[in-house]
Order: sequence, then structure tokens, then C-alpha cells
Amino acid sequence: MKLKDKITDDLKSAMKSKDKIRLETVRSIRALILEHEKSGAEKELTPEQEINLLTSAAKKRAESIEQFSNANRKDLADKEKTELAIIQEYLPKQLSEEEIIAEVKAIAQEIGAEDKSHFAKLMPAAIKKLKGSADGKAVKSAVEKVLS
Repeated sequence: MKLKDKITDDLKSAMKSKDKIRLETVRSIRALILEHEKSGAEKELTPEQEINLLTSAAKKRAESIEQFSNANRKDLADKEKTELAIIQEYLPKQLSEEEIIAEVKAIAQEIGAEDKSHFAKLMPAAIKKLKGSADGKAVKSAVEKVLS
């Protein structure tokens, strides 16, 4: 099932269940999809573009959580955490740190990266392979550990 169809179904069920936060979050995702479609780009989102949209929405929520926490606004931080959890339901399962390191080691062996001088070679390959299933900071950390 395409993301757009899944979002439409979830929007209907959120309306029926009167789940306000889920409804707002699903509407925001739907708005991102519609904005992309009307931007003049290709009409249909590719799976990679869907992941990019969702990842960017999740990243914005994570940054908001940090800012609200620093400002002692627990109420707003909790709302953002709930929205982040909803968005993550649409993203592929996130890998653990050990799984990321294992993947990076396999990629390093494939391309022959052995020390820190190969960082510029390994990092793009790791990001490309782990896109959507691992945070960029976690991938960078894993690449640094593998090359050190």
C-alpha cells in the first residue's frame, strides 16, 4: 500500500476515533505529500522520497522536543514526542547501534575502507544503504568507530 493511501485510511480512522493528536499529525504528513505533488515534481512519490519526507518531519519533531525541553515546556515536548511516535510508525524500523555498526563494517569490507582516511569514501555509501532505517548522526558515529 502506498504511503498516500495509508495516510488517507489513517486520517479517516483518526477522525472516527476522535484522536486529535493523531489526526493533526496525519494531516501534516498528508500536507507534505500534497505539497510535493503540487510542486511540479513527479506526480507520484517514490518510496525513497516518501522516506525523505517522513524523515524530515521526524527530524523537525525531534528538534522541537529538544528545544521545548530546554525551555521547560514539558507539555509541548510531550505533544511533539507523541507526534514523533506516530510519524515513526510510517518509517522503516530503526536499527539498533549494534546493527548499524555491523552494517557499516560490511560496507567497509565491500569498498575496502580500513582507516580514517577512507571516511569520505565510507560515509556516503553507509548513508545511502542505511537511509531511513538509521539516523545520520548514528551512522556517522558508527563509521568513526569502524574506521578507528
